[in-house]
Amino acid sequence: MYTLSQRLCALGWLRVCSAAAGTVLTCVVLAHGNVTPQAVDTHTLPQLGGDWRTDNPYSTGSATQEAIRVGSSGFNQNCARCHGLEAISGGIAPDLRKLDAECFDMEESARADCVKTFQAYFIGTVRGGRTRDGRVYMPPFEGILNQEAIWAIKTYLESRRTRE
Repeated sequence: MYTLSQRLCALGWLRVCSAAAGTVLTCVVLAHGNVTPQAVDTHTLPQLGGDWRTDNPYSTGSATQEAIRVGSSGFNQNCARCHGLEAISGGIAPDLRKLDAECFDMEESARADCVKTFQAYFIGTVRGGRTRDGRVYMPPFEGILNQEAIWAIKTYLESRRTRE
């Protein structure tokens, strides 16, 4: 049998442990970061105008390296919390490095159409978000990220592409 003082001591330790666990859990949740979408500075990229492009204008050409730099920053600010640092998914959300990987196993004639289909899917998803059964799986970035930012992020993802 435990004495009253031993029981109170054990209860005190239980409270201390519970408080510590609560503090750790709070820190883990807060470490997830600010989930408010952040605008991306795209002033160093060629401006694309108001009409949305259907093909990535930064995939090739003189702006590609700058688009990768801007896209990396934009991805890390807005996408990495779910899709993983350096676009390496931890399993919460799709691994975007593999988004269009299946296209590159196709013959040349079919590859371009496949890539175009995935680009449209990517742009539509980023602009409109994804909701299923009333639950938001990905917030919409329309009005937060401009066309230059979204295509820069896509260019960054293309630079991280993997077939694994």
